[in-house]
Amino acid sequence: MKPWRFLTRLAALLLLGALALQLYFAGRIALMNVLAPQSTTFQRAEAWRILTEQGALPWSQTWVDGEAISPQLRRAVIASEDASFAEHSGVDWDALEKAWERNQRAQAKQEKKLAQASPAASKAAKPAKVVGGSTITQQLAKNLFLSGERNLARKGQEFLITFMLEGLLSKQRILDIYLNNVEWGEGLFGAQAAARHYFSQDASRLSANQAARLAVMLPAPKRFEKRPASPYVLSRAATIEARMPAVELP
Repeated sequence: MKPWRFLTRLAALLLLGALALQLYFAGRIALMNVLAPQSTTFQRAEAWRILTEQGALPWSQTWVDGEAISPQLRRAVIASEDASFAEHSGVDWDALEKAWERNQRAQAKQEKKLAQASPAASKAAKPAKVVGGSTITQQLAKNLFLSGERNLARKGQEFLITFMLEGLLSKQRILDIYLNNVEWGEGLFGAQAAARHYFSQDASRLSANQAARLAVMLPAPKRFEKRPASPYVLSRAATIEARMPAVELP
């Protein structure tokens, strides 16, 4: 076989494989209109990590329908994580641009600091903190199907899945799936499990302040679960609670 024919066939096979993968994702997402996802890629990775590290699997997650989740929690999470959730089409381009600019400034500051530091200090220095601009839909896309690695291919796939979610599901269904699967602590997933764990009540009965405190935890639940009533959590929760009345629910 001539080399160019082999390369053409290989390219065609790769293209068909990529298309089949996208159709698989689209089919899975379409089914989520009527069937709740049993688990996410992130949850399965966490389950394996916990099991191998601890030899046991402490796990708490209970799916509840949308009406069984307090509107206060919906408002709090949107206010904290994605203020324009009801308006955007899956990606908040302005937020992404601002996050990129902040990351560039942080990187430049880190490089300047390292240039002035000793070799030993430079080696021990932590990398600059990366700020994300992901929407709730993007976070759901990543957690449902993708690994935690950072590269252009994975980010591109995240965008495609994000647009599929927005095209095939309603905003309310996207938020329902997100709130039922998001992490709120070690082996603790979903609004119902979080409400029971931190406040000993159902997710439907969360107050505005309780909802705001749960929303504060989302960026780093494993850190905040150790001190869920820390001064930072309470202060940040007050800020979120003040924003909640202005939030538009889908």
